[in-house]
Amino acid sequence: MLTSIHPILTGELLAHLDAMGHSDAVVLADAHFPAQRLADRLLTFPGLPTPDVLAAVRTVVPLDDAPSIDLMTSADGTRLPVQEQLIDAAGAAEQDVRFLDRHAFYDVAAEAYLIVRTGETRTYGNVILRKGVVTS
Repeated sequence: MLTSIHPILTGELLAHLDAMGHSDAVVLADAHFPAQRLADRLLTFPGLPTPDVLAAVRTVVPLDDAPSIDLMTSADGTRLPVQEQLIDAAGAAEQDVRFLDRHAFYDVAAEAYLIVRTGETRTYGNVILRKGVVTS
């Protein structure tokens, strides 16, 4: 057992996050996301919302240089509550965030080091986080 590790962070997830290098990406995807098709490495957290998983990941992964967070543009272009929660959970500033259309988001996600599929049922509850340099 470890101390000071967020309880959502399993050993397998921590091992993948540790193995990621500078600028490598992790996708935290909702339950609707085509994760199985796009992922080389896939973990599933079916009982958890994406913002909760993102907040846990951010306890151990620093943000890369901006833009370090990608979100999928909603069908009508509005910023949705789940997207606001993802930005907050990431501790991201406005300049850290980039919005991509659905197909561009899928293209970037397909190149990610890891995809984590959550139990998030709200649409557009997806985020791509790029890992920054660990300085301490």
